[in-house]
Amino acid sequence: MITAIQIVLSVVLLFGCFFILVGALGLVKLSTFFKRLHAPTKASTLGVGCVLVSSVAYHIFLGQDPQPRELLITIFLFITAPISAHLMAKAALSLLMETRPTLPGNERAEEEQLPPPEPVREKVVEATDDVYTSNESKR
Repeated sequence: MITAIQIVLSVVLLFGCFFILVGALGLVKLSTFFKRLHAPTKASTLGVGCVLVSSVAYHIFLGQDPQPRELLITIFLFITAPISAHLMAKAALSLLMETRPTLPGNERAEEEQLPPPEPVREKVVEATDDVYTSNESKR
């Protein structure tokens, strides 16, 4: 029983280390800001969470008092990491949207001095008195 618990805790610890490594590699290797933000937010949060949970479980297994700091770190990590990543992505997206053109392909039209595109108008079918009278007569 003791070795089974140790094996489970070791597997959880290895999963945590793997996710931390994947998050770090994603932060270094990925090209755009949004991809680099996504990798450590998702992978490292899960990785650090697994490491801290395995540490708390190991101290409980040994019969020692689990450190409340480890539990608080885990809780705050799971709460704050997604929120901070969301706010950073939202700020970056708003900065990116300021530099975008209003219409796709609008740069070429400005360079060639073409007139602006006509807005698309939908056909509206208007009802006439004849339609209403013919519907009423069928009843």
